[in-house]
Amino acid sequence: MATLSDRVLDNGLAVLQGEANRVDICSSEPSTYSDATSVLTLGNKTSITISAPADASPNGRKVTMSAISGASVTATGTATHYAISDTGNSRLLATGAFSTSQPVISGDKFSLASSDIRIPDPS
Repeated sequence: MATLSDRVLDNGLAVLQGEANRVDICSSEPSTYSDATSVLTLGNKTSITISAPADASPNGRKVTMSAISGASVTATGTATHYAISDTGNSRLLATGAFSTSQPVISGDKFSLASSDIRIPDPS
């Protein structure tokens, strides 16, 4: 059976904690930094906070992005995904789908609840 130590998993997640500084809400799942921050973005928030790696349930490791509020919507559309980026190095670090899509209107504000990003233990 394959295994990975917590140290290996934590070092992967530590990139999010140390380098991520922007979250975008997007109209579909981005595959590149440019997609996330210009082509598909409907709004963004900079200066995000991501926790240190910790145990995840039922297994694996996780980091948690703190809740955000009052973030600017910059385009009208339907937000289906989020993207977390490192703007200093123009890197897309993580993406995920929202459980429910949300229509947004340019000029409004958006909020996101805190959320976990996890790496499960290998099976």
